[in-house]
Amino acid sequence: MKAIGDFVILRAMLTNPQEAEIARQTLERYSGCEAGQFYPNLILTNFPRYVEHFAKTRNVPICEGSMFKVAHCPKDEVSILDFKIGSPAAALVVDVCSFLPIRASLLLGMCGGLRRRYQVGDYFVPVAAIRGEGTSDFYFPIEVPALANFLMQRAVTRVLDQEKAVYHVGITYTTNMRFWEFNEEFKTRLKVTKAQGIEMECATLFAASYKRKFTLGALLIVSDLPLADGGVKTKQSSQYVYERFMPDHIEKGVEILKVSREMQSHHVKGAYHRNIETPAPFGSQP
Repeated sequence: MKAIGDFVILRAMLTNPQEAEIARQTLERYSGCEAGQFYPNLILTNFPRYVEHFAKTRNVPICEGSMFKVAHCPKDEVSILDFKIGSPAAALVVDVCSFLPIRASLLLGMCGGLRRRYQVGDYFVPVAAIRGEGTSDFYFPIEVPALANFLMQRAVTRVLDQEKAVYHVGITYTTNMRFWEFNEEFKTRLKVTKAQGIEMECATLFAASYKRKFTLGALLIVSDLPLADGGVKTKQSSQYVYERFMPDHIEKGVEILKVSREMQSHHVKGAYHRNIETPAPFGSQP
């Protein structure tokens, strides 16, 4: 498999070529690289250190534009992109990358664990996200759930089971509120939802990817236990999570993308048709 080459767009999206062209230009400005350099397997993260580690361990260069940091690995046939933090950035990255012929994409992120039995370093597989961030309202009415792609989450759990990793499956609460740990009213509302994790991007990513028919799953690391005494993330504890858990997180992400592509090749339920059809060159007519 090669990188995407010339920027391409799926036939179903050719109804608005101007939007596709603006998406290409935006992606290239923000990433500092040509759209054609992206591979059909994409890791999304909101940690620049993930891109740096990926590039260093694979001896590939890093591209950086006005917003994103990106690395492309020919051997793994994987691109990794850091889109920064928060739901608006999450919406943007799906909007622009959905015009690439990405076959499988995966968020490698972190979340606060909201159960006493969870431990820092455990994996968390979100099957859905509570839309508490607001940005997803621009994609769907509030009654529409934000769900991770089923095929991708099957690939996630298959890899975790094969490698006998400790993981939890559940619902995450996506919020735009920083320092919510000190807001008692919010904490009371959070507990009522019965969410098992909390973070700032999943609901937006899931809603936007569903709208755009962009195959996206997620594998999170429990990076802190914010409802426990002394469990709020600090500079020191964050450094520990990076050093102890980041390398394995990245390698599992690469393997999950590989497994998901194998599942797609067998037409396993959950793939969008755009992932098994041949894309048309950018600018061609259906």
